[in-house]
Amino acid sequence: MSLESELEVLNLKSIMRQKLVEVEGVPLYSKTAENWDSIWNFKAQPDDLIICTYPKSGTTWIQEIVDMIQQGGDPQKCARAPIEKRIPFLEFFPPKPRLFGLELAEAMPSPRLLKTHLPVQLLPPSIWQHNCKIIYLARNIKDCAVSYFHFHLMNTTLPEPGNWDQFLEDFIAGNVNWGSWFDHVHGWWNAKSDHPVLYLFYEDVKEDPAQEICKIAQFLGLELSELVVNQIVQHTVFESMKVNPFVNYTTVPAYLMDHTISSFMRKGIVGDWKKHFTVAQSERLDGICAQEFKGSSLTFRTHL
Repeated sequence: MSLESELEVLNLKSIMRQKLVEVEGVPLYSKTAENWDSIWNFKAQPDDLIICTYPKSGTTWIQEIVDMIQQGGDPQKCARAPIEKRIPFLEFFPPKPRLFGLELAEAMPSPRLLKTHLPVQLLPPSIWQHNCKIIYLARNIKDCAVSYFHFHLMNTTLPEPGNWDQFLEDFIAGNVNWGSWFDHVHGWWNAKSDHPVLYLFYEDVKEDPAQEICKIAQFLGLELSELVVNQIVQHTVFESMKVNPFVNYTTVPAYLMDHTISSFMRKGIVGDWKKHFTVAQSERLDGICAQEFKGSSLTFRTHL
Protein backbone atom coordinates (compact mmCIF):
# COMPACT_ATOMS: atom_id res chain seq x y z
CA MET A 1 0.00 0.00 0.00
CA SER A 2 1.34 3.42 -0.96
CA LEU A 3 1.90 6.14 1.61
CA GLU A 4 -0.95 8.10 0.01
CA SER A 5 -3.30 5.11 0.35
CA GLU A 6 -2.26 4.54 3.97
CA LEU A 7 -2.96 8.18 4.79
CA GLU A 8 -6.38 7.92 3.13
CA VAL A 9 -7.25 4.84 5.21
CA LEU A 10 -6.11 6.59 8.39
CA ASN A 11 -8.14 9.64 7.45
CA LEU A 12 -11.27 7.55 6.88
CA LYS A 13 -10.80 5.72 10.17
CA SER A 14 -10.50 9.04 11.98
CA ILE A 15 -13.89 10.24 10.75
CA MET A 16 -15.83 7.05 11.28
CA ARG A 17 -17.74 5.82 14.32
CA GLN A 18 -18.77 9.16 15.76
CA LYS A 19 -19.18 9.37 19.50
CA LEU A 20 -22.57 10.22 20.94
CA VAL A 21 -23.03 13.49 22.81
CA GLU A 22 -26.15 14.32 24.82
CA VAL A 23 -28.30 17.27 23.80
CA GLU A 24 -30.99 17.95 26.40
CA GLY A 25 -30.46 14.41 27.67
CA VAL A 26 -30.78 12.76 24.23
CA PRO A 27 -27.70 11.02 22.73
CA LEU A 28 -26.94 12.38 19.26
CA TYR A 29 -24.08 12.28 16.77
CA SER A 30 -21.16 14.40 17.97
CA LYS A 31 -21.36 16.37 14.71
CA THR A 32 -25.07 16.99 15.34
CA ALA A 33 -24.30 18.23 18.87
CA GLU A 34 -21.54 20.49 17.56
CA ASN A 35 -23.98 22.11 15.13
CA TRP A 36 -26.99 22.12 17.46
CA ASP A 37 -27.49 25.90 17.44
CA SER A 38 -27.87 25.86 13.65
CA ILE A 39 -30.36 23.00 13.82
CA TRP A 40 -32.39 24.54 16.64
CA ASN A 41 -32.55 27.85 14.75
CA PHE A 42 -33.63 26.25 11.49
CA LYS A 43 -36.12 28.51 9.73
CA ALA A 44 -39.13 26.47 8.70
CA GLN A 45 -41.66 27.65 6.15
CA PRO A 46 -45.44 27.17 6.49
CA ASP A 47 -45.63 24.74 3.56
CA ASP A 48 -42.77 22.52 4.77
CA LEU A 49 -43.76 18.87 5.17
CA ILE A 50 -41.75 16.97 7.79
CA ILE A 51 -41.28 13.20 7.83
CA CYS A 52 -40.26 12.01 11.27
CA THR A 53 -39.38 8.54 12.53
CA TYR A 54 -37.29 6.77 15.10
CA PRO A 55 -34.34 5.26 13.16
CA LYS A 56 -35.02 2.06 11.21
CA SER A 57 -38.79 2.42 11.36
CA GLY A 58 -39.39 2.57 7.61
CA THR A 59 -38.07 6.09 7.09
CA THR A 60 -36.89 5.67 3.51
CA TRP A 61 -40.04 3.73 2.63
CA ILE A 62 -42.37 6.50 3.82
CA GLN A 63 -40.16 9.15 2.21
CA GLU A 64 -40.49 7.49 -1.19
CA ILE A 65 -44.24 6.97 -0.72
CA VAL A 66 -44.76 10.65 0.11
CA ASP A 67 -42.57 11.82 -2.77
CA MET A 68 -44.49 9.56 -5.16
CA ILE A 69 -47.77 11.02 -3.87
CA GLN A 70 -46.48 14.55 -4.41
CA GLN A 71 -45.21 13.65 -7.89
CA GLY A 72 -48.55 12.19 -8.94
CA GLY A 73 -47.25 8.63 -8.98
CA ASP A 74 -44.53 9.35 -11.58
CA PRO A 75 -41.44 7.24 -10.77
CA GLN A 76 -39.32 9.20 -13.25
CA LYS A 77 -39.80 12.36 -11.19
CA CYS A 78 -38.72 10.46 -8.09
CA ALA A 79 -35.58 9.41 -9.97
CA ARG A 80 -34.46 13.03 -10.26
CA ALA A 81 -31.89 12.43 -7.51
CA PRO A 82 -31.01 9.99 -4.70
CA ILE A 83 -33.42 10.25 -1.80
CA GLU A 84 -30.92 11.90 0.56
CA LYS A 85 -30.67 14.82 -1.89
CA ARG A 86 -34.41 15.01 -2.61
CA ILE A 87 -35.39 15.01 1.06
CA PRO A 88 -32.81 16.73 3.29
CA PHE A 89 -31.99 15.09 6.63
CA LEU A 90 -32.12 18.13 8.91
CA GLU A 91 -29.79 17.13 11.75
CA PHE A 92 -27.23 15.02 9.88
CA PHE A 93 -23.76 16.45 9.35
CA PRO A 94 -21.53 13.99 7.45
CA PRO A 95 -18.09 13.38 8.98
CA LYS A 96 -16.35 14.20 5.70
CA PRO A 97 -17.07 17.36 3.64
CA ARG A 98 -20.33 16.66 1.81
CA LEU A 99 -23.58 18.52 1.43
CA PHE A 100 -25.47 18.30 4.71
CA GLY A 101 -29.16 18.46 5.51
CA LEU A 102 -29.52 22.08 6.57
CA GLU A 103 -27.50 23.27 3.59
CA LEU A 104 -29.66 21.27 1.19
CA ALA A 105 -32.87 22.42 2.86
CA GLU A 106 -31.91 26.08 2.77
CA ALA A 107 -31.14 25.87 -0.95
CA MET A 108 -34.37 24.04 -1.77
CA PRO A 109 -37.39 25.90 -3.19
CA SER A 110 -40.78 25.61 -1.51
CA PRO A 111 -42.65 23.45 -0.86
CA ARG A 112 -39.97 21.40 0.88
CA LEU A 113 -40.11 17.77 2.01
CA LEU A 114 -37.77 17.26 4.97
CA LYS A 115 -36.66 14.37 7.18
CA THR A 116 -35.74 14.12 10.86
CA HIS A 117 -35.27 11.49 13.57
CA LEU A 118 -35.50 14.05 16.36
CA PRO A 119 -37.74 13.37 19.37
CA VAL A 120 -40.60 15.80 19.77
CA GLN A 121 -38.89 18.01 22.36
CA LEU A 122 -35.88 18.65 20.11
CA LEU A 123 -37.77 19.61 16.97
CA PRO A 124 -36.77 23.15 15.87
CA PRO A 125 -39.33 25.64 17.28
CA SER A 126 -40.03 27.27 13.92
CA ILE A 127 -41.66 24.05 12.71
CA TRP A 128 -44.21 24.30 15.52
CA GLN A 129 -44.61 28.06 15.05
CA HIS A 130 -45.53 27.62 11.39
CA ASN A 131 -47.82 24.68 12.19
CA CYS A 132 -46.06 22.56 9.56
CA LYS A 133 -47.63 19.22 8.74
CA ILE A 134 -45.72 16.23 10.10
CA ILE A 135 -45.97 12.57 9.11
CA TYR A 136 -44.72 10.22 11.82
CA LEU A 137 -44.07 6.53 11.16
CA ALA A 138 -43.64 4.16 14.10
CA ARG A 139 -42.46 0.53 14.08
CA ASN A 140 -42.72 -2.16 16.75
CA ILE A 141 -39.77 -2.13 19.12
CA LYS A 142 -38.53 -5.66 18.42
CA ASP A 143 -38.16 -5.33 14.65
CA CYS A 144 -36.85 -1.80 15.11
CA ALA A 145 -34.10 -2.99 17.47
CA VAL A 146 -32.99 -5.77 15.12
CA SER A 147 -32.90 -3.44 12.12
CA TYR A 148 -30.99 -0.79 14.08
CA PHE A 149 -28.42 -3.39 15.17
CA HIS A 150 -27.69 -4.40 11.57
CA PHE A 151 -27.59 -0.73 10.57
CA HIS A 152 -24.91 -0.10 13.20
CA LEU A 153 -22.85 -2.90 11.69
CA MET A 154 -22.87 -1.41 8.17
CA ASN A 155 -23.09 2.33 8.92
CA THR A 156 -19.55 3.41 9.73
CA THR A 157 -20.64 6.70 11.31
CA LEU A 158 -22.47 5.00 14.20
CA PRO A 159 -20.76 3.70 17.37
CA GLU A 160 -19.63 0.07 17.45
CA PRO A 161 -22.73 -1.91 18.51
CA GLY A 162 -20.94 -4.84 20.16
CA ASN A 163 -22.79 -8.15 19.92
CA TRP A 164 -26.57 -8.47 19.75
CA ASP A 165 -27.01 -8.97 23.49
CA GLN A 166 -24.98 -5.84 24.29
CA PHE A 167 -26.75 -3.76 21.69
CA LEU A 168 -30.21 -4.80 22.87
CA GLU A 169 -29.40 -3.62 26.39
CA ASP A 170 -28.21 -0.25 25.09
CA PHE A 171 -31.28 0.03 22.86
CA ILE A 172 -33.75 -0.69 25.66
CA ALA A 173 -31.95 1.82 27.91
CA GLY A 174 -32.01 4.48 25.18
CA ASN A 175 -28.21 4.64 25.03
CA VAL A 176 -28.22 4.87 21.24
CA ASN A 177 -28.33 7.65 18.68
CA TRP A 178 -31.61 9.62 19.01
CA GLY A 179 -32.25 8.15 22.43
CA SER A 180 -35.12 6.12 23.85
CA TRP A 181 -37.55 4.42 21.47
CA PHE A 182 -40.18 4.58 24.23
CA ASP A 183 -39.81 8.34 24.70
CA HIS A 184 -39.78 8.90 20.94
CA VAL A 185 -42.97 7.04 20.04
CA HIS A 186 -44.78 8.32 23.13
CA GLY A 187 -43.75 11.92 22.58
CA TRP A 188 -44.99 12.02 19.02
CA TRP A 189 -48.17 10.13 19.90
CA ASN A 190 -49.02 12.85 22.43
CA ALA A 191 -48.05 15.64 20.02
CA LYS A 192 -50.76 14.71 17.55
CA SER A 193 -53.38 16.01 19.97
CA ASP A 194 -52.20 19.60 19.52
CA HIS A 195 -50.46 19.66 16.15
CA PRO A 196 -51.09 18.48 12.56
CA VAL A 197 -49.32 15.12 12.99
CA LEU A 198 -50.37 12.06 10.98
CA TYR A 199 -49.24 9.09 13.08
CA LEU A 200 -48.78 5.92 11.04
CA PHE A 201 -47.57 2.41 11.82
CA TYR A 202 -45.07 0.40 9.80
CA GLU A 203 -47.15 -2.74 10.26
CA ASP A 204 -50.28 -1.05 8.86
CA VAL A 205 -48.41 0.16 5.77
CA LYS A 206 -47.05 -3.35 5.26
CA GLU A 207 -50.49 -4.94 5.65
CA ASP A 208 -52.49 -2.52 3.50
CA PRO A 209 -50.25 -0.02 1.66
CA ALA A 210 -53.03 1.31 -0.57
CA GLN A 211 -55.14 2.26 2.44
CA GLU A 212 -52.25 4.07 4.15
CA ILE A 213 -51.26 5.84 0.92
CA CYS A 214 -54.80 7.19 0.63
CA LYS A 215 -54.63 8.29 4.28
CA ILE A 216 -51.45 10.25 3.58
CA ALA A 217 -52.93 11.83 0.44
CA GLN A 218 -56.01 12.92 2.38
CA PHE A 219 -53.78 14.43 5.09
CA LEU A 220 -52.02 16.42 2.37
CA GLY A 221 -55.28 17.52 0.79
CA LEU A 222 -54.69 15.51 -2.38
CA GLU A 223 -56.88 13.12 -4.34
CA LEU A 224 -55.38 10.07 -6.03
CA SER A 225 -56.97 7.85 -8.62
CA GLU A 226 -56.99 4.09 -8.05
CA LEU A 227 -54.47 3.77 -10.90
CA VAL A 228 -52.04 6.19 -9.25
CA VAL A 229 -52.42 4.49 -5.86
CA ASN A 230 -51.58 1.14 -7.48
CA GLN A 231 -48.57 2.67 -9.21
CA ILE A 232 -47.29 3.98 -5.89
CA VAL A 233 -47.86 0.60 -4.22
CA GLN A 234 -45.89 -1.22 -6.92
CA HIS A 235 -43.08 1.32 -6.93
CA THR A 236 -42.64 1.19 -3.16
CA VAL A 237 -42.90 -2.54 -2.44
CA PHE A 238 -39.75 -3.78 -0.71
CA GLU A 239 -38.56 -5.79 -3.71
CA SER A 240 -38.62 -2.67 -5.88
CA MET A 241 -37.07 -0.43 -3.24
CA LYS A 242 -34.21 -2.85 -2.59
CA VAL A 243 -32.94 -2.66 -6.19
CA ASN A 244 -33.67 1.04 -6.73
CA PRO A 245 -30.37 2.99 -6.51
CA PHE A 246 -32.30 6.20 -5.82
CA VAL A 247 -33.51 4.84 -2.47
CA ASN A 248 -31.25 1.94 -1.44
CA TYR A 249 -28.26 4.14 -0.52
CA THR A 250 -25.83 2.30 -2.79
CA THR A 251 -24.81 5.71 -4.14
CA VAL A 252 -23.48 6.67 -0.69
CA PRO A 253 -19.68 6.19 -0.38
CA ALA A 254 -18.58 2.88 1.12
CA TYR A 255 -16.70 4.73 3.86
CA LEU A 256 -20.13 5.76 5.20
CA MET A 257 -22.18 2.64 4.49
CA ASP A 258 -20.59 -0.76 3.87
CA HIS A 259 -23.16 -2.80 1.94
CA THR A 260 -20.84 -5.83 1.95
CA ILE A 261 -21.64 -6.21 5.67
CA SER A 262 -25.38 -5.68 5.38
CA SER A 263 -27.52 -4.03 2.75
CA PHE A 264 -29.34 -0.85 3.77
CA MET A 265 -32.57 -2.43 2.53
CA ARG A 266 -32.19 -5.70 4.44
CA LYS A 267 -35.52 -7.57 4.79
CA GLY A 268 -38.38 -5.13 5.27
CA ILE A 269 -40.67 -7.61 7.01
CA VAL A 270 -42.67 -7.78 10.22
CA GLY A 271 -41.48 -10.48 12.62
CA ASP A 272 -37.78 -10.81 11.73
CA TRP A 273 -37.11 -10.22 15.43
CA LYS A 274 -38.00 -13.87 16.08
CA LYS A 275 -34.69 -14.92 14.52
CA HIS A 276 -32.68 -12.74 16.89
CA PHE A 277 -34.45 -12.57 20.27
CA THR A 278 -34.13 -15.38 22.76
CA VAL A 279 -37.34 -16.37 24.53
CA ALA A 280 -36.04 -14.70 27.69
CA GLN A 281 -35.22 -11.45 25.85
CA SER A 282 -38.63 -11.38 24.21
CA GLU A 283 -40.50 -11.99 27.44
CA ARG A 284 -38.43 -9.41 29.31
CA LEU A 285 -39.10 -6.77 26.67
CA ASP A 286 -42.80 -7.64 26.68
CA GLY A 287 -42.82 -6.91 30.41
CA ILE A 288 -41.03 -3.59 29.94
CA CYS A 289 -43.45 -2.58 27.17
CA ALA A 290 -46.46 -3.48 29.32
CA GLN A 291 -45.15 -1.16 32.01
CA GLU A 292 -44.16 1.64 29.62
CA PHE A 293 -47.51 1.61 27.81
CA LYS A 294 -49.67 1.21 30.90
CA GLY A 295 -52.56 3.66 30.63
CA SER A 296 -51.69 4.64 27.07
CA SER A 297 -53.84 4.10 23.98
CA LEU A 298 -50.69 3.52 21.92
CA THR A 299 -50.29 -0.12 20.88
CA PHE A 300 -48.01 -2.03 18.51
CA ARG A 301 -48.18 -5.29 16.59
CA THR A 302 -45.10 -7.51 16.46
CA HIS A 303 -46.46 -9.88 13.82
CA LEU A 304 -49.04 -9.89 11.05
